[in-house]
Amino acid sequence: MTGKILASNKKAFHDYTILDTLEVGIKLLGPEVKSVKAGSVSLKESFVHIENGELYIKNLHISHYKFSPKEGYDPIRNRKLLANKKEIDSLSGKINQQGLSIVPTKIYLKNGLIKLEIGVAKGKKKWDKREASKKKDLAREMKKGII
Repeated sequence: MTGKILASNKKAFHDYTILDTLEVGIKLLGPEVKSVKAGSVSLKESFVHIENGELYIKNLHISHYKFSPKEGYDPIRNRKLLANKKEIDSLSGKINQQGLSIVPTKIYLKNGLIKLEIGVAKGKKKWDKREASKKKDLAREMKKGII
């Protein structure tokens, strides 16, 4: 991945263990492209769903672009993701395993195009989250020189 990161999904790394990642494109409208490039995008509650052999991202919030008409704009509409048939089949095979899902991890620019990184993820248990938090705190304290 090269380019400017426009938004990342920190909550996904807290709630899930990312097993595998894939870069896909997003089908957007003109004003949405301008809004995303301005950084008015949020991946917090979004997730990826496969229906009829196609990838869709749901709950991706792209704010309204201030210079476009407001009528009929839905900021959290379902957006199609652009991936190869082989990649989609591979993802659907992986998520059919129990406990796996597809979550977006970051959205970024690559050669002027907007790309989305999605990850096949396994949900963390409560004790996994606490353990990860302890490790992060310990690493932060060691870096400061407290311990």
